[in-house]
Amino acid sequence: MSSENLPQSPERPSARKPRVAVVFGGRSSEHGISVVTAGAVLRSIDRTKYDVLPIGITQDGRWALTADEPERMAITDRRTPTVAELADSVSGSVALSFDPSDREVVYAEPGSVPKALGEVDVVFPVLHGPYGEDGTLQGLLDLAGVPYVGSGVLSSAVGQDKEYMKRVFVSFGLPVGPYAVIRPREWEQDPAAARKRIADFAGEHGWPLFVKPARGGSSMGISKVDSFEGLDEAIEEARRHDPKILVESLLTGREIECGVLEFEDGPRASVPAWIPPVSDHSFYDFEAKYIDSASGVVPAPITEAETAEVQRLAVAAFEAAACEGLVRADFFLTDEGEFVINEINTMPGFTPISMYPRMWEESGVPYAELVDRLLQAAMRRSTGLR
Repeated sequence: MSSENLPQSPERPSARKPRVAVVFGGRSSEHGISVVTAGAVLRSIDRTKYDVLPIGITQDGRWALTADEPERMAITDRRTPTVAELADSVSGSVALSFDPSDREVVYAEPGSVPKALGEVDVVFPVLHGPYGEDGTLQGLLDLAGVPYVGSGVLSSAVGQDKEYMKRVFVSFGLPVGPYAVIRPREWEQDPAAARKRIADFAGEHGWPLFVKPARGGSSMGISKVDSFEGLDEAIEEARRHDPKILVESLLTGREIECGVLEFEDGPRASVPAWIPPVSDHSFYDFEAKYIDSASGVVPAPITEAETAEVQRLAVAAFEAAACEGLVRADFFLTDEGEFVINEINTMPGFTPISMYPRMWEESGVPYAELVDRLLQAAMRRSTGLR
């Protein structure tokens, strides 16, 4: 991005609107979905109320200014966009000040004098997966003293690591399904012992099993395994996304999701959604979610009592992990009529077809208001320890 096209500093502090930095992209395998999410957020921020600064993180971790062109940030021909495609140049970089009394954003190009772009009042980090949703970016923003949308360091880390998420839920009395964990050292040093442990797990709980990255999202790297013969291939596929692997047993029933949003008086739950079985897909994987646009049913066709129970559990999960801002909680409603929590997402998909905004739309909070509420909640909170 040439210096003459750089965003200008807002007007003097007494008159200026709050400035929002929408940070997206990142180093995880969910880079493209993060860009799509950012496009939807940029389209919906009220420009009469906020100034906006789009900041993309490239797949190799550089922070770059991008053009404010959300129409380019969409899935096209079954592929997701990248930050590198959106930045006029990735030779320059942007950085936050790490003086908490100074929220200045600075742009620098090799061989040029750094240029101040003005202060940022709040960050909307729409990154998914490691290096963004897992507490790493949240810690950086806490050091910089900049408020941000969503959960803090600990809650983000717990929400990203499915093993420790489940451990937290169990400690708070929330129902979780059977699972096992293969840690990196175990697979690297004694894969035979790991295979035997998973075989014993399958012997107790039955096939099929679901093998997934412990710290991944958007259903990337997940395999449904019907027998022991497919286990190694599934583990290696999951390890392409994360060296720690989670293995879960099949729970028969319906997939139910519920959104949680922080209001002035505390968190509230949305109407739930039902994710019906997807034709041509063995489960609700990445292709079904984002490429083929498989659609959930909102509100879920469940009873009033079941709706009240899943809403109660969703808020309980939000509180158990000490979350802030927003969460999408995913459940199974088993054939026995019991809810089992599968996971939470502290920065759920925010694309136009994503379930979280759809559930809140049905609950009376349209997309633009949802974005505004999240920004206002972030600016109400202080930075630092949470």
